[in-house]
Amino acid sequence: MVNKLLNKISRMLRFPYEFQQNIDKLKINIGTLHSEVNNSKINYSKLEEFEFSVFSQFGDDGIIQYLTKNVEIPHKTFIEFGVGDYFESNTRFLLEKDNWSGFVIDGSINNIQKLKAAHFFWKFDLQCLALFITRDNISALLKPYVDKWSGLGILHIDIDGNDYWIWEKLDLKPVILILEYNSLFGLDRAITVPYSDSFQRTKSHYSNLYWGASLRALYNLSTKKGYEFIGCNSSGNNAYFILKEYMNSNLKPISLEKGFVMSKFRESRNLKGELTYLDGKDRIDEIKGLAVINVETMTEEFF
Repeated sequence: MVNKLLNKISRMLRFPYEFQQNIDKLKINIGTLHSEVNNSKINYSKLEEFEFSVFSQFGDDGIIQYLTKNVEIPHKTFIEFGVGDYFESNTRFLLEKDNWSGFVIDGSINNIQKLKAAHFFWKFDLQCLALFITRDNISALLKPYVDKWSGLGILHIDIDGNDYWIWEKLDLKPVILILEYNSLFGLDRAITVPYSDSFQRTKSHYSNLYWGASLRALYNLSTKKGYEFIGCNSSGNNAYFILKEYMNSNLKPISLEKGFVMSKFRESRNLKGELTYLDGKDRIDEIKGLAVINVETMTEEFF
């Protein structure tokens, strides 16, 4: 009787785990079919035409699939910063569907522990680390992985803060570069938040809207490093670049003006940390007057 009860409890405890695995398999299969449809397209106007989401927050899974199928990438490797627990991330579909190797970093120990306990973690060549990234520690941190792989396929920087300063410091040449930008900083100015080793967006300003860099700042830096801008996702938070020597007829460089997308998602907060759902110009007004660095002149200005 006791054994039967224990077996029943054991089955009940396993059910959510097995259920999640089966749901993930179904999502991957559907995403695979969607990817094949996208790859059959002969022409496109904007990257957003390839969007779909399996594990990405927005439609980036689809964009990444199109790019990895239409660019000759010698090293099937990726590095992604700021992944949370990785359950929702922009490289997980690539990891599980195409068996790429990767290294991911997040500042939370709890997030990384949850990732290590995930049902998919042991199946793939995925390394992870809980660490708060600074421009002083990042290069030495990544070097062993890039050296081991002899190259890097994708670099995705999404740390909601020092993104510009981290990318400026790195001496890497990923084939595909994905950079998160703060669309509220607009298109006209090349600006970023001032560098701070301990920058956290929720602490830097109560609104949760003061972080990162403008698209123009990231564009200027990336073009200096030898990249072509090919557009943004339709949600207006991720910009895509390709190393110039890997550009081909399946890819279209686009001007900064045509490629820029203003975000519409509403993540503003009040002094109590509660969501206020500001939209449109109200979001921009909420951070007016805060200090920013103009990276063209390297002087402090006010937003």
